[in-house]
Amino acid sequence: MEIQFGKYAFVAHDLFVKHLSFYVSDVIDVGIEILPMKSLEREMSSGVPYERDLLNVLRQGRGVPAVPLVLVGVAS
Repeated sequence: MEIQFGKYAFVAHDLFVKHLSFYVSDVIDVGIEILPMKSLEREMSSGVPYERDLLNVLRQGRGVPAVPLVLVGVAS
């Protein structure tokens, strides 16, 4: 599980590198990423991730990244 309230650039790394690496190494069965939603992002400093990263995953389509994922959004 990864809780990402830091810089948005780290979300892509978590989703496409970290979770995939652990999944391929048979360390995890599913990746869980917890992100702030847009409503919470407004109350945080600039550069934080939000549901845009979910849209990026959906745009890539099924199988990218090649890891079963659960994305959880936290709203204010």
